[in-house]
Amino acid sequence: MTKVLNMAGSEVGQVELNAAIFGIEPNMHVVHEVVKNHLANCRQGTQSALTRAEVSGGGRKPWKQKGAGRARQGSTRAPQWTHGGIAFAPKPRSYSYVLNKKVRRLALKSVLSAKAAQEKIIVVDSIAMDAIKTKAFQGFLKAVNCDGKAVVITPEVNQTVVKSARNIPGVTTTTARMLSVYDILNAKYLVIDQAALATIEEVYA
Repeated sequence: MTKVLNMAGSEVGQVELNAAIFGIEPNMHVVHEVVKNHLANCRQGTQSALTRAEVSGGGRKPWKQKGAGRARQGSTRAPQWTHGGIAFAPKPRSYSYVLNKKVRRLALKSVLSAKAAQEKIIVVDSIAMDAIKTKAFQGFLKAVNCDGKAVVITPEVNQTVVKSARNIPGVTTTTARMLSVYDILNAKYLVIDQAALATIEEVYA
């Protein structure tokens, strides 16, 4: 059983985490694959350099083929020359690729189970803010003993919560249907709204 706290940090009940999501044996190989996929998909892929065909100059043969006593050369823009083109120059491309849905699901369950095993999941009865106040949100995190990087999970997008949390270093907000394996792995704590927990168990069970 996991304690349910209110925003003041007082215990208001208990909840049992679904073992199918929060109690499996973590598969770290699959987690590694998903993190690698996430980082690849984040790449801009805008790196570019000029090949020998694209560098200006080099139209004339620098010296005749034979009799100069030097190695034969056809262009001053070949890769071995200073100011020559780049051999196999990188060109803009997409690094993204698709992973199977079952693999992504297993990785998410693995990181959620790992957090549950470490007792780093904090369940809150309702995460709501009356106004956009970073200081008040920091006070809430301190009250629930969240003293490190955290992912705050709400049932739906709550702009007041998002804007209150976005200026706190190491704190990210997300919704129950948009969980990121990378963000969860990168955080120390998961702060979950009880309604969001119900959505997670409904969607991923």
